[in-house]
Amino acid sequence: MANTDSLKKPRVRRLIRFTDVAALRRWLDAAHATPAWSDWKWQMRQALDATDLARLGLLVHPDSAAAAIRYPARVSPYYLAAGDFTDPADPLRAQWLPVAGEMVAAAGYCADPFDEVAHSPVPGLVHRFHDRVLVLASARCAVNCRHCTRKNDFENRAVMTDSAGLRAAVAYVRANPGVREVILSGGDPLLENDAAVLRRVRAFASLPQLDAVRIGTRTPATLPMRITGALARALGASKKVWVNTQFNHASELTPDAAEACGRLVDAGIPVSNQAVLLKGVNDSVDALVRLCSGLQRIRVRPYYVFIGDPVAGTAHFRVSAKRAVELADALAQRVGGLAMPRFVADIPGAPAKTAVQDLVR
Repeated sequence: MANTDSLKKPRVRRLIRFTDVAALRRWLDAAHATPAWSDWKWQMRQALDATDLARLGLLVHPDSAAAAIRYPARVSPYYLAAGDFTDPADPLRAQWLPVAGEMVAAAGYCADPFDEVAHSPVPGLVHRFHDRVLVLASARCAVNCRHCTRKNDFENRAVMTDSAGLRAAVAYVRANPGVREVILSGGDPLLENDAAVLRRVRAFASLPQLDAVRIGTRTPATLPMRITGALARALGASKKVWVNTQFNHASELTPDAAEACGRLVDAGIPVSNQAVLLKGVNDSVDALVRLCSGLQRIRVRPYYVFIGDPVAGTAHFRVSAKRAVELADALAQRVGGLAMPRFVADIPGAPAKTAVQDLVR
């Protein structure tokens, strides 16, 4: 077993910069056997970046390296170990590994298809829909998903991280009584310390006009050790917190992920899943059956399956509306209503989510 103390020291950051995947696999196996593995901050410190991926020989195409520079790469040791990073067909690898397809320009795709910057009356706050606002509460993720909606412009976006920004956002919501819901997103809003997370949640939850403070987070899938019992109980105390997470494949439904979701549910927090339909990852009815039935098994509601947003650098993941309708119809024949999500698209300029069936009429 690896020495736990040595794994906790900052110098271990250099140890994972291997030049072969076999050595990396051995390191992951040794690290997994130590208490440090369950420390989410340790996981974040040890996350692999583009330099690591290049040294491991995983950026095999020149445009893959270019994609890793254009769209920064990050993957937590936990998520790396959850899949098979040596298998080109692995559905988890496809979500974090930069590929040449990200550099291909596609008609109709742009950096900010929803014009979020124009809909930001307060720095870090986006108001696209009349009854809810989005608050960008973090600039970090445990895994930089290659299908991310904000992959093009996030480095230049205002993020609400300080007290002044929080006060301004709360004041904006208070001045707009039609707002019933605040969505904390980012980045991942749970990648701040507990005090910062709870300060933001409580500030919004204290507003009588709000029915819900929704947290959009992938940590149950990419960094489940972040969902501690203490954090879950503190979030549940307001009785207004809802969590929307994103599992895209049944391989992400590990025992650790199930425990993380269980902590939230046991704390009285409704947990729903918003999957993204990704070519080569989950665009088959069998994959969706395993995902949706697996979510129901761990008490997570399969809520939405989204067609990918028209974001530059993501066209290689795109699944057509026609194919989405076929998958929705086939899935409805295989699972019950509690496991059946809505298949939708977020259309720029539309006042609400659009059912995929409406896109092919």
